[in-house]
Formats: sequence, C-alpha cells, structure tokens
Amino acid sequence: MRKRKIKIGLAFGGGGTRGFCHLGAVKAFEEFGLKFDFVSGTSAGSLAGAFYSAGYSYQQMYEVVKDIKEKDIRKNIIPFTPSKIDGVGDILINNLGDIDIKDLKIPFAAVAVDIKSTKEVCFAKGNLAKAVMGSCAVPGVFQPVVYNDMILCDGGLQNTIPADIPRYFGCDYVISVDVNKSRTYGTDSTKFMDVLFCSIRILMKSNALRGYVNSDLIIAPETKRFKSTKTDGMDEMIEEGYKATIDAMPQIMEIFNRRRRNRKKYSFDDIKIIE
Repeated sequence: MRKRKIKIGLAFGGGGTRGFCHLGAVKAFEEFGLKFDFVSGTSAGSLAGAFYSAGYSYQQMYEVVKDIKEKDIRKNIIPFTPSKIDGVGDILINNLGDIDIKDLKIPFAAVAVDIKSTKEVCFAKGNLAKAVMGSCAVPGVFQPVVYNDMILCDGGLQNTIPADIPRYFGCDYVISVDVNKSRTYGTDSTKFMDVLFCSIRILMKSNALRGYVNSDLIIAPETKRFKSTKTDGMDEMIEEGYKATIDAMPQIMEIFNRRRRNRKKYSFDDIKIIE
C-alpha cells in the first residue's frame, strides 16, 4: 500500500505590526521550495495567512504592504477611541476580492473570539475579509466586528499562536511563527492605553504557551526593539523573520522529511469550528 503523504501545517501568530516578520518567513520558505498543507492565523497572522493561502509570493505580499501606514489601518482621528477596522478589510478585498475562505488555494482558518458566547471561533469557511477583520480587532484599539450572529474580537484573547488548528484539520506536524516572543514585558505607566496594552499582553502570555505546546517547531524572530503598533522598521522586521527562519531551516527540513506518525486526539469542545 502507498504511504499517505504527511501533512504539515503552518501557524502564523499575532503581534500587531510585528507581523511583518511573517513575510520574512514566507521568503525563506520560498527559497527552499517548502509547501504547507494547511495554514492558520491569529490577528496579524490571519492577514499574512490569508495572502499566503491565496498563493501570493513574498514579493507580491511585500508590494501590498510596503506603503501601508498606520492611518490606513486605524482610521479614526479621535485619540484614545477604538477605530473601525475597515482598513484591514479594504486591503483584502482590493487585492484578493470579496471572497470566501474556501476559495483560497491552500486550506486556511482564521481565529477570532466571539464576545457574545466568549468562545474562540475558527473560520475555515465564510467571508474572508470579515473573518480576518474579526481576528485582528484588538479590544480598545478597534471596534468589534459584527458577523452573522457573532461579535468578533482579536483571536489572541484565547489563541495567539493557533498551532492546534492545523492538527484539527488533519496535519501530522505543525510549524509556527511567533512574532511576539517579548510579549511578557510590563509597564510603569498608569495611562489608559499603556495599561490596556499591558493587560492584553498578560492575557496573551498564557495563550502563547498553548501554541508552543501544540507546535513541533517554533520560529521566533527577535522583535523586542519594534513597537507592535508602529509600521516603522518594516524592512528590518521582515529581515528578522527571514533570519530566524533560515536559522531554523535544518530543523524545518527534518520535519518535512519525517514519516507519518500517529495523530494525537485533541479536545476542541471550547472552540466553535466553522468549516
């Protein structure tokens, strides 16, 4: 009997504008001719994952983001008030069209949180722009996204590195990209936004552990010197993602050369899977 080809999943983690590092990882994957069988993404990782799953090359992705400014994403002009997140939807629709997730070339899932049910929601079908917008809607920074009967906020509230999702969809191994490994730093400020962002980082610290446990390999670029809310240093962030992936390439290639293994059983009772 022919042996089934192993399935390898890729999980893009959240991290705000530090998500530019994901492009560097994509560049390295291309150079080594690596193809993934399933892609998941949270927050900024869902945006990168959508383009990657659509078949965009590194260069095509770079052309999309190279001129993006903060005002293109966060459009409100009133300080300290949440912005609509339509800018993220515009980026997707203007480049990929107003499509369903099922229309992507590589199977893909975006992770968000429904604040009505308090459950994590995994979108493997449905409107791509709405799912990614919901996945990126950081509380206090962006307004929640109303989609069907749900009110969606940033997936990082429950699953900032969604390595378990490719496993649910049948992957034998999962490689994850964590662009925010310095998420644990605190603040000595009592200003509203500083306290809010620190609170979110604390929440995401435990969620990141879940991603590490479910990953066979974590690629973790050094991003501490970059702000997760600023586009400054985009090229440097891409380079950090590229270097970290190249450094991990021996281990990545070892995974791609492995044989099939028995899959573990995972519980997804607390996740709403839309497939």
